[in-house]
Amino acid sequence: MNLIDLSVPLSPNVKEPLPPSIMYHTHEEGAEQGAQLLGIEKKAFRDGKAWATETITANTHAGTHVDAPWHYGEQSEGKPARTIDEMPLDWFFGDAVLFDFSNHPAGYEISPEDLQQQLKEMDYTLKPYDIVLVRSDADKKLYDEQFAFLHAGVSAEATRWLIEQGIKVVGTDGWGWDIPLNIQAKQHQNEPNKGVMWDAHYVGIEQEYCQIEKLANLDQIPVRHGFKVSCFPVKIEKASGGWTRPVAFIEN
Repeated sequence: MNLIDLSVPLSPNVKEPLPPSIMYHTHEEGAEQGAQLLGIEKKAFRDGKAWATETITANTHAGTHVDAPWHYGEQSEGKPARTIDEMPLDWFFGDAVLFDFSNHPAGYEISPEDLQQQLKEMDYTLKPYDIVLVRSDADKKLYDEQFAFLHAGVSAEATRWLIEQGIKVVGTDGWGWDIPLNIQAKQHQNEPNKGVMWDAHYVGIEQEYCQIEKLANLDQIPVRHGFKVSCFPVKIEKASGGWTRPVAFIEN
């Protein structure tokens, strides 16, 4: 079994809105902490050194993460929207399908017909609970100042179509699932009554689903289907999302 890491690092160096910060605590600081906590001398620890730790301040949507239905709105399918700690684990491990839009420009909006055409080329039919991955190679520009605006996005219609096929988890290597927000903002300015902002996310109010954002290394997956993905989110109480380290499992 070949394992492929599909995550980006949780790093302050990634050029995204709301980047995390990391404070690194040394082994010496760990000994000082232990001495204060336990009422002993620092030298009780070998060489006056103990545990190294880190303090991370991060939005739940920094790095590779899973959006819960609560992220999209207070309601989903007419019921209180579920938070990330409430999502069923069986959604986050299973057969996966890879759609490739790496040859499309940033801002391209993926339609249901685009997905259907690629499925025809793959000779594959989606089944309920397949995990859908969308490649645009935006992860290759992770440290670009414009990273958040450099991916192909999925339309609300395509998102709705996927959910109608029984899909519960989708993912993208872009900063967001929709087309880039700067393009959406320009569309809204041109047609303020159209309601174009964040349309694909808002599908989650109608039909419950989760999405993974900021995936990586989708180009390293050698097949379009016939592989598995795990993408279990961190269990954060009442949160709109949780970090994940997705892994693709490819049989040799």
